[in-house]
Amino acid sequence: MALIDDLADRLAADVMAAMDELDDDRFYMEVGKVIGTSSPSLEEAFMTSCRLRISEARARRFIEDRLAARRRDKIGQAG
Repeated sequence: MALIDDLADRLAADVMAAMDELDDDRFYMEVGKVIGTSSPSLEEAFMTSCRLRISEARARRFIEDRLAARRRDKIGQAG
């Protein structure tokens, strides 16, 4: 990875953790605006990393929910 990608990804990881602590699912957008005032290139890399992390988390929740529902159905059918 290039320096910009490394910086953006590390910052995105920290911001994702902060979002959980702050209970603010749009905090990354505020941070992106702050970054954009001095480095539009870093802002874009950061926003991409955030979007990827958010999408990955949503996909994992979807998979977990689907599997949980399937397991509940199986238990209900067996009992």
